[in-house]
Amino acid sequence: MKKTLILGAAMLLCCSAVSAKEKGEIKKTGYNIGPLPAIAYDADKGLQLGAILQLFNYGDGSNYPNYDSKAYLEYSFFTKGSHMIQARYDDKTLIPGVRWSSSARIVLDKAYDFYGFNGFQTYYDHEAIAAGKDKNSRDFIFSPFYKYKRNEARIKTDFLGEITPNLRWEAGLFFDYYNIANIDYDNINKGKDEAKQFPKDLPTLFEIYKNTGVISEEEQNGGFASGLRAGLVYDTRDKEGAPSRGIWAEGHVTAALPGISKIQYYRYSLTWRHYLPIVKDDVLTFAYRLNYEGNFGNKAPFYALPYITNMGEKCDFEGMGGYNTVRGIMRDRIVGLDMATYTLELRWRFVKFQLWNQNIAFAANIFSDGTMVTKGVDISKLTKPAGFKYGIVGQEKDTPHITFGAGLRFIMNENFIVAAEYGTPLTHFLKNSPLYNQDGTGAFYVNIGYLF
Repeated sequence: MKKTLILGAAMLLCCSAVSAKEKGEIKKTGYNIGPLPAIAYDADKGLQLGAILQLFNYGDGSNYPNYDSKAYLEYSFFTKGSHMIQARYDDKTLIPGVRWSSSARIVLDKAYDFYGFNGFQTYYDHEAIAAGKDKNSRDFIFSPFYKYKRNEARIKTDFLGEITPNLRWEAGLFFDYYNIANIDYDNINKGKDEAKQFPKDLPTLFEIYKNTGVISEEEQNGGFASGLRAGLVYDTRDKEGAPSRGIWAEGHVTAALPGISKIQYYRYSLTWRHYLPIVKDDVLTFAYRLNYEGNFGNKAPFYALPYITNMGEKCDFEGMGGYNTVRGIMRDRIVGLDMATYTLELRWRFVKFQLWNQNIAFAANIFSDGTMVTKGVDISKLTKPAGFKYGIVGQEKDTPHITFGAGLRFIMNENFIVAAEYGTPLTHFLKNSPLYNQDGTGAFYVNIGYLF
């Protein structure tokens, strides 16, 4: 899904950039607020409108550029009925010696992406998608084939405490609930010409996975995926919002809560992030992230799989595919029991200055992201339904999904960061390959912060 957020308020600051002079960095104290409008469009969900509010508390400034506490609020709605509400809070001073982070999110999504399991083992019919979008074609809009209806409620709280100055323990509790159903054909077809409407007698890929038993009856309607998490983190970053040197490594295990989670499962996550200064004073930094999300055994609800584990204020990063995981690939294109992911970035701050008593910088970056399923969900039951003209079975096993791209960032006080990036999958350039456009054609994003 191409997601374009226009966060215009922050960008207004660049109008005065030419006249601002660079000085020594201002040490921020007290509260800083950052309100932003949010606008997006998706053909199946409609126009998104909303607002974002970030509030940073720098206290007496002794910890700057890191903050003492942070609050984040967002509300968005879509013209075809989807809604998102989320709130996050991160506090380093409320509990002596312990960092406390919590978040809550509700997403009502009438057209959630579903491209099957195991990456390239499930075929993505990009030709049918393109034909449906062609205004001169009489083919119906095919994109609802890769959608289902999902309502999600997530709440979590995490705690981080010091073992040594750089080594810390982490522990957390989360409650996730998913209500899942097939698409609402009437809602999906709303406002479309009759010839372009998705046929009501055509099953979606989600229905095919249910009917063949690849998605079990126990999990096909959703349920709780709640649990306990515990782990260790090693952190030598020079600062949190936009680091330029140091290591940030984490390892976690997750255990679903018996009696609450509908399906008992156990997972683990390993993440290594490294920041290497090439030119000092934040001018040029090479950063990379290596992540492995694994499952103990072969049992886990499918709705608990497409995430990179995240301890702290934010909910788990949704993917694989999308802004927080693999930029340029369709959201949730790659789903498996075990997944390995990388991110490489070269970050260049080409200007910094003070304006309106704020520390301002603009940065550019080039990147490459990639992922691959290393242990797949059993899809041996998946066969092409009788009379079904569209392919759904791909190659025998998954291979790397790789993207390239570039972006720009507006940075205020090292923590308020607005990003605009475009990523393109490698498969978009392999016109003579059976993998051509299997990961989509690319995506543009405007969002908040750095990925890591």
